[in-house]
Amino acid sequence: MAKKVKKKDLGLGIRALIQSDEAIVESSPELVKELSSTVAMIAISEIHPNPNQPRREFDDEPLSELASSIKVHGIIQPLTLRQEDNGTFQIISGERRFRASQLAGLTEVPAYIRIANDQEVMEMALIENIQREDLNPLEVAFTYARLMKEFDLTHEKLAERVGKKRSTVSNFMRLLELPPTVQHALKQKEITTGHAKALQGLRTIDDQLYVLNRVIDNSLSVRETESLVRQKITGKGISSGKASSKSTGSTLPSDYQEIQNNLKSHLGTMVDIKLSGKDKGTLQIKFSSVDELNRILDIIEE
Repeated sequence: MAKKVKKKDLGLGIRALIQSDEAIVESSPELVKELSSTVAMIAISEIHPNPNQPRREFDDEPLSELASSIKVHGIIQPLTLRQEDNGTFQIISGERRFRASQLAGLTEVPAYIRIANDQEVMEMALIENIQREDLNPLEVAFTYARLMKEFDLTHEKLAERVGKKRSTVSNFMRLLELPPTVQHALKQKEITTGHAKALQGLRTIDDQLYVLNRVIDNSLSVRETESLVRQKITGKGISSGKASSKSTGSTLPSDYQEIQNNLKSHLGTMVDIKLSGKDKGTLQIKFSSVDELNRILDIIEE
């Protein structure tokens, strides 16, 4: 039976306790649990941000407001840190509170100390920000991509780790395929994720940028954007990536043509409906790679 951690042991100080993360995890799991639920006061000079923090931007005005609140009420929610080999502490979550504390002139902050490897640090930071809706969609997408690349995770494995559906992960990853101008508009909140998803139905950058400008200039809703995308796909002389098959163009009855156009817009790929008789035919959905096939399947499943 494991030896119970005594309160006096915690009085030895965090630095004395955390000599080796691996050693502590193996020899005293109860101590790890105690540390992760015990608040310690850590000097700000010993804390540094995580370079892999999902959140990249901190607005000055809200940060200043938080600093003013901290001056009056202090930090209500402690930071979460892990100790580095050199004795300093790296932020797992709470960088905004850390920055505001610096502005407020604090010399130390309350914190939980966690034992975590690099992957767990990234995951915890991502999950905390997502739960609080602090990240913009692109920050989430970039972090997903980094986790997948650095730790060799599939969409399914990543979805399990962050508690999301695979389709949700795939939809975020698709945002990284958008042109930089569209990504910037999404980042600046000039458009929403719904607008971005609609733009993905267009197969050329020129068409995407044309619709983007119309959306911003006229403050179009997502539904209005989807309608405009359909017009671009079906409009005469408008590029939609690949020419439609002659057999599925003007020969299709109008109701089937509308269904085909709606599917093109929704799935973001070429779709052909071919009639072979009264109320009979085939529906062909085209894809150019396994990743694109998985993307289409995610949309259908969703």
